[in-house]
Amino acid sequence: MSQDATRIRSRKEVGGIVTLIVDGSGLGKGEREALYEQFEQAELAAGASEVRIAMTSAKVGRTLIAIASGKGGVGKSTVSANLAVALARMGKRVGLIDADIYGPSQPRLFGTSARPEAKGKLLIPVEVQGVRLLSVGQLVPAGQALAWRGPMASGALAQLIDGDWGDTEIILVDLPPGTGDVQLSLVQKARPAAAVIVSTPQDLALIDAERAIDLFGKTGVPIAGLIENMAGYACPHCGESSDPFGSGGAEAAAKRLGIAFLGRLPLSASLREASDAGRPPAGGDGPAGEAFAALARAMMTQVEKVAR
Repeated sequence: MSQDATRIRSRKEVGGIVTLIVDGSGLGKGEREALYEQFEQAELAAGASEVRIAMTSAKVGRTLIAIASGKGGVGKSTVSANLAVALARMGKRVGLIDADIYGPSQPRLFGTSARPEAKGKLLIPVEVQGVRLLSVGQLVPAGQALAWRGPMASGALAQLIDGDWGDTEIILVDLPPGTGDVQLSLVQKARPAAAVIVSTPQDLALIDAERAIDLFGKTGVPIAGLIENMAGYACPHCGESSDPFGSGGAEAAAKRLGIAFLGRLPLSASLREASDAGRPPAGGDGPAGEAFAALARAMMTQVEKVAR
Protein backbone atom coordinates (compact mmCIF):
# COMPACT_ATOMS: atom_id res chain seq x y z
CA MET A 1 0.00 0.00 0.00
CA SER A 2 1.39 3.41 -0.91
CA GLN A 3 1.90 6.10 1.69
CA ASP A 4 -0.98 8.08 0.16
CA ALA A 5 -3.31 5.06 0.39
CA THR A 6 -2.78 4.96 4.16
CA ARG A 7 -4.77 8.22 4.34
CA ILE A 8 -7.98 6.43 3.32
CA ARG A 9 -10.11 6.03 6.46
CA SER A 10 -13.06 4.30 4.81
CA ARG A 11 -14.20 3.18 1.37
CA LYS A 12 -17.69 2.17 0.29
CA GLU A 13 -18.99 1.19 -3.13
CA VAL A 14 -22.68 1.04 -3.94
CA GLY A 15 -23.94 0.64 -7.49
CA GLY A 16 -20.67 1.77 -8.99
CA ILE A 17 -20.49 4.90 -6.80
CA VAL A 18 -17.38 4.92 -4.63
CA THR A 19 -17.33 7.02 -1.45
CA LEU A 20 -14.00 7.70 0.23
CA ILE A 21 -13.20 9.40 3.53
CA VAL A 22 -9.60 10.64 3.35
CA ASP A 23 -7.43 12.11 6.10
CA GLY A 24 -5.92 15.33 4.79
CA SER A 25 -4.17 16.32 8.03
CA GLY A 26 -0.98 18.29 7.58
CA LEU A 27 -1.49 18.94 3.86
CA GLY A 28 -1.56 22.34 2.24
CA LYS A 29 -4.31 23.39 -0.15
CA GLY A 30 -2.35 22.36 -3.24
CA GLU A 31 -1.41 18.98 -1.76
CA ARG A 32 -5.02 18.29 -0.79
CA GLU A 33 -6.23 19.06 -4.31
CA ALA A 34 -3.56 16.80 -5.83
CA LEU A 35 -4.45 13.96 -3.47
CA TYR A 36 -8.15 14.38 -4.25
CA GLU A 37 -7.48 14.12 -7.97
CA GLN A 38 -5.17 11.15 -7.50
CA PHE A 39 -7.79 9.10 -5.64
CA GLU A 40 -10.56 10.15 -8.01
CA GLN A 41 -8.61 9.11 -11.12
CA ALA A 42 -7.54 5.82 -9.54
CA GLU A 43 -11.13 4.84 -8.71
CA LEU A 44 -12.43 5.86 -12.14
CA ALA A 45 -9.67 3.84 -13.80
CA ALA A 46 -10.69 0.85 -11.67
CA GLY A 47 -14.26 1.01 -13.02
CA ALA A 48 -16.17 3.35 -10.70
CA SER A 49 -18.91 5.33 -12.40
CA GLU A 50 -18.71 8.15 -9.85
CA VAL A 51 -16.32 9.03 -7.04
CA ARG A 52 -17.26 11.02 -3.95
CA ILE A 53 -14.45 12.08 -1.62
CA ALA A 54 -14.77 13.67 1.81
CA MET A 55 -11.44 14.98 3.08
CA THR A 56 -11.03 15.55 6.78
CA SER A 57 -8.23 17.55 8.34
CA ALA A 58 -6.76 18.28 11.72
CA LYS A 59 -5.18 21.70 12.11
CA VAL A 60 -1.43 21.63 11.62
CA GLY A 61 0.46 22.31 14.84
CA ARG A 62 3.08 24.86 13.80
CA THR A 63 5.77 26.68 15.78
CA LEU A 64 6.95 30.06 14.51
CA ILE A 65 10.36 31.20 15.80
CA ALA A 66 11.72 34.69 15.13
CA ILE A 67 15.48 34.96 14.60
CA ALA A 68 16.40 38.58 15.32
CA SER A 69 19.24 40.97 15.97
CA GLY A 70 19.32 44.57 17.00
CA LYS A 71 22.20 45.32 14.63
CA GLY A 72 23.11 44.30 11.09
CA GLY A 73 26.28 42.44 10.23
CA VAL A 74 26.21 39.98 13.14
CA GLY A 75 25.56 36.90 10.96
CA LYS A 76 21.87 36.50 11.76
CA SER A 77 20.89 35.28 8.29
CA THR A 78 23.73 32.76 8.18
CA VAL A 79 22.75 31.47 11.61
CA SER A 80 19.08 31.26 10.54
CA ALA A 81 19.90 29.25 7.41
CA ASN A 82 22.09 26.80 9.27
CA LEU A 83 19.62 26.36 12.14
CA ALA A 84 16.95 25.50 9.55
CA VAL A 85 19.21 22.94 7.87
CA ALA A 86 20.17 21.47 11.25
CA LEU A 87 16.50 21.08 12.19
CA ALA A 88 15.78 19.40 8.84
CA ARG A 89 18.61 16.93 9.46
CA MET A 90 17.00 16.15 12.83
CA GLY A 91 13.90 15.03 10.93
CA LYS A 92 11.82 18.17 11.46
CA ARG A 93 9.56 19.53 8.73
CA VAL A 94 11.02 23.01 8.68
CA GLY A 95 10.39 26.20 6.75
CA LEU A 96 12.32 29.46 6.57
CA ILE A 97 10.85 32.89 5.86
CA ASP A 98 13.40 35.45 4.73
CA ALA A 99 11.70 38.51 6.19
CA ASP A 100 14.78 40.71 5.78
CA ILE A 101 12.78 42.62 3.16
CA TYR A 102 15.45 45.18 2.27
CA GLY A 103 18.38 42.75 2.25
CA PRO A 104 17.13 39.23 1.49
CA SER A 105 20.11 36.85 1.47
CA GLN A 106 18.63 33.38 2.00
CA PRO A 107 18.48 32.44 -1.73
CA ARG A 108 22.23 33.09 -1.92
CA LEU A 109 22.93 31.21 1.30
CA PHE A 110 21.05 28.19 -0.06
CA GLY A 111 22.52 28.49 -3.55
CA THR A 112 19.14 28.61 -5.27
CA SER A 113 17.68 30.87 -7.92
CA ALA A 114 14.38 28.95 -8.10
CA ARG A 115 11.25 31.06 -7.95
CA PRO A 116 8.24 29.93 -5.89
CA GLU A 117 5.16 28.94 -7.84
CA ALA A 118 1.78 30.42 -7.01
CA LYS A 119 -1.49 28.58 -6.58
CA GLY A 120 -4.23 31.15 -6.51
CA LYS A 121 -3.03 33.82 -4.09
CA LEU A 122 -0.71 31.47 -2.21
CA LEU A 123 3.03 31.14 -2.79
CA ILE A 124 4.41 27.60 -2.68
CA PRO A 125 7.80 27.51 -0.91
CA VAL A 126 10.85 26.28 -2.78
CA GLU A 127 12.33 23.19 -1.12
CA VAL A 128 16.12 23.22 -0.93
CA GLN A 129 18.42 21.16 1.29
CA GLY A 130 15.43 19.84 3.20
CA VAL A 131 14.12 23.32 4.02
CA ARG A 132 11.03 25.03 2.57
CA LEU A 133 12.02 28.58 1.71
CA LEU A 134 10.16 31.79 0.88
CA SER A 135 12.03 35.06 0.36
CA VAL A 136 11.45 38.38 -1.32
CA GLY A 137 14.82 37.67 -2.90
CA GLN A 138 13.12 34.96 -4.97
CA LEU A 139 10.62 37.45 -6.38
CA VAL A 140 12.78 40.39 -7.49
CA PRO A 141 15.88 40.57 -9.71
CA ALA A 142 19.23 40.29 -7.93
CA GLY A 143 20.65 43.67 -6.99
CA GLN A 144 17.35 45.53 -7.32
CA ALA A 145 16.76 48.02 -4.53
CA LEU A 146 13.47 47.65 -2.67
CA ALA A 147 12.46 51.22 -1.89
CA TRP A 148 9.34 50.20 0.01
CA ARG A 149 7.64 52.11 2.78
CA GLY A 150 6.38 50.34 5.87
CA PRO A 151 2.97 49.22 4.55
CA MET A 152 4.51 47.64 1.44
CA ALA A 153 7.12 45.79 3.49
CA SER A 154 4.42 44.58 5.89
CA GLY A 155 2.31 43.40 2.94
CA ALA A 156 5.25 41.44 1.53
CA LEU A 157 5.80 39.79 4.91
CA ALA A 158 2.12 38.82 5.11
CA GLN A 159 2.34 37.15 1.69
CA LEU A 160 5.32 35.08 2.85
CA ILE A 161 3.63 34.05 6.11
CA ASP A 162 0.44 33.08 4.27
CA GLY A 163 2.30 30.78 1.85
CA ASP A 164 1.20 27.19 1.31
CA TRP A 165 3.38 25.66 4.02
CA GLY A 166 1.68 22.26 3.98
CA ASP A 167 2.71 20.05 6.90
CA THR A 168 5.62 22.27 7.96
CA GLU A 169 5.89 22.07 11.74
CA ILE A 170 8.58 24.68 12.47
CA ILE A 171 9.03 27.98 10.63
CA LEU A 172 12.04 30.17 11.33
CA VAL A 173 11.64 33.84 10.43
CA ASP A 174 14.88 35.64 9.54
CA LEU A 175 14.00 39.20 10.53
CA PRO A 176 15.74 42.38 9.40
CA PRO A 177 17.99 44.04 11.98
CA GLY A 178 16.46 46.63 14.25
CA THR A 179 13.05 47.13 15.82
CA GLY A 180 10.84 48.49 13.07
CA ASP A 181 7.72 47.86 11.01
CA VAL A 182 8.55 44.31 9.93
CA GLN A 183 9.06 43.12 13.51
CA LEU A 184 5.81 44.71 14.66
CA SER A 185 3.93 43.34 11.65
CA LEU A 186 5.16 39.82 12.39
CA VAL A 187 3.91 40.01 15.96
CA GLN A 188 0.53 41.34 14.83
CA LYS A 189 0.12 38.94 11.91
CA ALA A 190 1.42 35.68 13.40
CA ARG A 191 2.71 36.01 16.94
CA PRO A 192 5.89 33.91 17.22
CA ALA A 193 6.10 31.23 19.87
CA ALA A 194 9.50 32.65 20.80
CA ALA A 195 12.38 34.78 19.58
CA VAL A 196 16.10 34.01 19.37
CA ILE A 197 18.58 36.89 19.40
CA VAL A 198 21.91 36.76 17.55
CA SER A 199 24.75 39.08 18.56
CA THR A 200 28.51 39.37 18.40
CA PRO A 201 30.32 39.65 21.75
CA GLN A 202 31.15 43.36 21.40
CA ASP A 203 29.33 45.92 23.51
CA LEU A 204 28.11 47.92 20.50
CA ALA A 205 26.21 44.93 19.13
CA LEU A 206 24.90 43.94 22.56
CA ILE A 207 23.40 47.40 23.13
CA ASP A 208 21.22 46.90 20.04
CA ALA A 209 20.53 43.26 20.91
CA GLU A 210 19.06 44.43 24.20
CA ARG A 211 16.74 46.77 22.28
CA ALA A 212 15.49 43.79 20.26
CA ILE A 213 14.95 41.82 23.45
CA ASP A 214 13.02 44.76 24.92
CA LEU A 215 10.78 45.00 21.84
CA PHE A 216 9.77 41.35 22.07
CA GLY A 217 9.24 41.70 25.80
CA LYS A 218 6.89 44.64 25.27
CA THR A 219 4.90 42.71 22.63
CA GLY A 220 4.58 39.56 24.74
CA VAL A 221 6.91 37.31 22.72
CA PRO A 222 9.13 35.21 25.02
CA ILE A 223 12.88 35.07 24.40
CA ALA A 224 14.21 31.54 23.87
CA GLY A 225 17.80 32.66 24.17
CA LEU A 226 20.85 34.47 22.90
CA ILE A 227 23.46 33.18 20.43
CA GLU A 228 26.96 34.65 20.43
CA ASN A 229 28.39 34.72 16.89
CA MET A 230 31.93 35.53 15.70
CA ALA A 231 33.34 34.71 19.14
CA GLY A 232 37.04 34.08 18.70
CA TYR A 233 39.21 33.30 15.69
CA ALA A 234 41.83 30.59 15.24
CA CYS A 235 44.55 31.55 12.75
CA PRO A 236 44.73 28.84 10.06
CA HIS A 237 48.49 29.38 9.71
CA CYS A 238 49.86 29.51 13.24
CA GLY A 239 46.88 28.12 15.16
CA GLU A 240 46.92 31.00 17.64
CA SER A 241 43.50 32.16 18.86
CA SER A 242 42.39 35.76 19.15
CA ASP A 243 39.17 37.63 19.88
CA PRO A 244 38.69 40.43 17.31
CA PHE A 245 35.14 41.07 18.54
CA GLY A 246 35.74 40.08 22.13
CA SER A 247 34.41 36.94 23.79
CA GLY A 248 31.81 36.11 26.37
CA GLY A 249 29.92 39.38 26.14
CA ALA A 250 26.68 37.79 24.95
CA GLU A 251 26.86 35.06 27.57
CA ALA A 252 27.34 37.67 30.30
CA ALA A 253 24.47 39.74 28.91
CA ALA A 254 22.17 36.70 28.84
CA LYS A 255 22.96 35.99 32.48
CA ARG A 256 22.34 39.61 33.44
CA LEU A 257 19.03 39.71 31.53
CA GLY A 258 17.83 36.36 32.87
CA ILE A 259 17.57 34.61 29.51
CA ALA A 260 19.15 31.42 28.22
CA PHE A 261 22.54 31.44 26.53
CA LEU A 262 22.25 28.97 23.64
CA GLY A 263 25.90 28.83 22.61
CA ARG A 264 28.65 30.54 20.64
CA LEU A 265 30.11 30.26 17.17
CA PRO A 266 33.63 31.35 16.19
CA LEU A 267 34.58 33.72 13.40
CA SER A 268 35.27 31.25 10.61
CA ALA A 269 36.66 31.66 7.09
CA SER A 270 35.30 28.24 6.10
CA LEU A 271 31.79 29.23 7.23
CA ARG A 272 32.01 32.41 5.17
CA GLU A 273 33.24 30.49 2.11
CA ALA A 274 30.52 27.84 2.43
CA SER A 275 27.86 30.53 2.85
CA ASP A 276 29.01 32.42 -0.24
CA ALA A 277 28.93 29.13 -2.17
CA GLY A 278 25.37 28.32 -1.07
CA ARG A 279 26.36 25.29 1.02
CA PRO A 280 25.23 25.73 4.65
CA PRO A 281 27.81 23.76 6.68
CA ALA A 282 25.03 22.55 9.00
CA GLY A 283 24.31 20.05 6.23
CA GLY A 284 27.66 18.31 6.82
CA ASP A 285 29.11 16.12 9.55
CA GLY A 286 32.12 18.27 10.45
CA PRO A 287 32.65 20.51 13.49
CA ALA A 288 30.44 23.28 12.04
CA GLY A 289 27.61 20.81 11.42
CA GLU A 290 27.89 19.54 14.98
CA ALA A 291 27.94 23.09 16.37
CA PHE A 292 24.75 24.09 14.56
CA ALA A 293 23.05 20.82 15.54
CA ALA A 294 23.84 21.58 19.20
CA LEU A 295 22.47 25.12 18.81
CA ALA A 296 19.29 23.81 17.15
CA ARG A 297 18.71 21.33 19.97
CA ALA A 298 19.32 24.00 22.62
CA MET A 299 16.98 26.40 20.83
CA MET A 300 14.12 23.90 20.60
CA THR A 301 14.54 22.93 24.26
CA GLN A 302 14.21 26.56 25.30
CA VAL A 303 11.33 27.26 22.90
CA GLU A 304 9.38 24.41 24.49
CA LYS A 305 10.06 25.88 27.93
CA VAL A 306 9.20 29.53 27.29
CA ALA A 307 6.29 28.95 24.91
CA ARG A 308 4.23 26.97 27.40
